[in-house]
Amino acid sequence: MSARGMPGPTDTEELDVEEALAVVNDSGDRGRPREARPAGRHQEEHDLDVEEALALVREPGSREPEPARDTPSAPAPSPRTTSHAQHQATPWPEARVTAERAARSVPRRAPVSVPLDAALGLVLAAPLTALTDLPSFDTSAMDGWAVAGPGPWDVRDEGVLAGHAGPRSLGDGEAVRIATGARVPQDTTAVLRSEHGTTDDKERLHATREVVHGQDIRPRGQECRSGDQLLPAGALATPAVLGLAAAAGYDTLSAMPRPRVEILVLGDELLTAGLPEDGLIRDALGPMLPPWLRALGTEVVAVRRLGDDAEALYQAVKGSDAELIVTTGGTAAGPVDHVHPVLRRLGAELLVDGVKVRPGHPMLLARTRENQHLVGLPGNPLAAVSGLLTLAEPLLRVLAGRAAPEPYTLPLRDTVHGHPYDTRLVPVVVRADRAVPLHYNGPAMLRGIAAADALVVVPPGGAHPGQELELLDLPWAWAGIGECFT
Repeated sequence: MSARGMPGPTDTEELDVEEALAVVNDSGDRGRPREARPAGRHQEEHDLDVEEALALVREPGSREPEPARDTPSAPAPSPRTTSHAQHQATPWPEARVTAERAARSVPRRAPVSVPLDAALGLVLAAPLTALTDLPSFDTSAMDGWAVAGPGPWDVRDEGVLAGHAGPRSLGDGEAVRIATGARVPQDTTAVLRSEHGTTDDKERLHATREVVHGQDIRPRGQECRSGDQLLPAGALATPAVLGLAAAAGYDTLSAMPRPRVEILVLGDELLTAGLPEDGLIRDALGPMLPPWLRALGTEVVAVRRLGDDAEALYQAVKGSDAELIVTTGGTAAGPVDHVHPVLRRLGAELLVDGVKVRPGHPMLLARTRENQHLVGLPGNPLAAVSGLLTLAEPLLRVLAGRAAPEPYTLPLRDTVHGHPYDTRLVPVVVRADRAVPLHYNGPAMLRGIAAADALVVVPPGGAHPGQELELLDLPWAWAGIGECFT
């Protein structure tokens, strides 16, 4: 592999075991009663034979999975014993549409007036209309001399600087030193650049090349007139937009407020500092999710660590006034997976209960109140990223008033193995207009996504080199971290 983690020619042979298991997980579950499967926080991993898993990955979709060897005579599962993922999982494209639709059902939020220095990343709630002409007076585009009539010219002793009051008008045959951005005296014919003029021993100015009427003068209203629409409602407040607004006379902007998000980190096994020890692991999602959600245009109002405590989770969700609650882990059906029971206790409406995507299929979306939703992310880090892009991003984009990005595709450089039945999201880098799949893309891994430009959407069965696939950009991949984190 390269320094950025690109796959080499032996990609198939070096496929990580965890990745292989994630790719074929669903095949091992089919025809197997739920009680025979291991329960736990991360149901994406199970005890499918490693050799069988790797074989299926190498030849995606080439054979039907065999019945689990520990239950050779198991009857067909009944609805009562079948997993949520098998019967209720939502196709990946439909899950994203459902998240958008859920956001549109929320009553429209009132615009807010925001100072320019706090408006980066917000969406304009009203058109940006010029409050003045730009420029608001005739100005010099260059350092040099303002001249009137044909030369040579007598040069005045005083000069004209930017920010000073209007200078005296010029008469024919007169010139005055002028700085870039300064107000041009009345009756000026042109501005002669410093490098295009010389003075003689009598302090008379001579042009070294032809002087054209109006040259190097920015006339009043050249860019816009007062009342002109500069940008429509819905435009994103980028750094350049903030500069334009200031030039046009604005101190504040009318914008859609940032969606308010609360993050609840679940799991007794998580450490917040130091090295993993005694069965405990470092929490990767606590540091990762807040800046990622801010990059999506949100205000993260709180990050709370609750452990595996059903009552604490219930009280936290019940007491939250955020528009979106994001939980990590606890979305499966194990003994400490409390998200589903808490949602039932709250009377929440489950909109998406599992998605046909790998990694991340145990993700969920629920409406907890008329103006509040909950996105349950799996606890595995890359699976959580998948849930973030599948459910949280579309919902937050609509709440924030942002336009949907134009879908785009790129051809693959290398083969990508697919899940037999589900969509896969795989980290890639873009090199010479090709999407290059990265290693380390198992559900518990972040090494691939940390080096990635985007995630590629791989259909069931996989994809071959040269095949055009949709890409999901990461929020910072093209804009730069300083610009997108607001």
